[in-house]
Amino acid sequence: MAMDAIDLLKHDHRMVEQLFRDFHAAASATQRNGVVDILVRELSKHAAVEELIFYPFAAKALRDESLVRRHLDEHMAVKEALAELDALARSDGRAGGRAEELIELLRRDVEEHLEDEEGVLMPRLREAVDETALRDLGRTLEKAKGTAPTRPHPHAPDRPPGLTVAAPVAAAYDRMRDRAQGRPRT
Repeated sequence: MAMDAIDLLKHDHRMVEQLFRDFHAAASATQRNGVVDILVRELSKHAAVEELIFYPFAAKALRDESLVRRHLDEHMAVKEALAELDALARSDGRAGGRAEELIELLRRDVEEHLEDEEGVLMPRLREAVDETALRDLGRTLEKAKGTAPTRPHPHAPDRPPGLTVAAPVAAAYDRMRDRAQGRPRT
């Protein structure tokens, strides 16, 4: 049986929290760089499907644009930090001090975002929407993760309809870059 949307997104949240722990537990720069690659990929996919599918659904169900806008703003800070972290990969400087700073900044931003999302948005949505709709949304989110962008795009639109057009193009480009650079697939 498919997870409902809220459970699916919370599962993603726990995975990201584990990746932060894995980064700090890594025994070498190579291991840390591998964790960074996966962290960038997973957070980018997660943010994209939330922006494209989950937040528009929540805005409509809750009739609360300001709540959704706040989450989109939080995503922007995360995507900017991810973009800088991803750029360090091209300069081969991730093992250094700036990567450590960015990981810590990213961890704090993500932690605050998750607290707000899981403590406010998700409980309100669970109360407002029936379980069937949340399960259907979960299936849609799971499918969308398979084709979502794998890199951060902080300058791309963060809402439909612009995001609906930009996301598939960005995803195709990202996957091509991932293959060319030998990045892990998750």
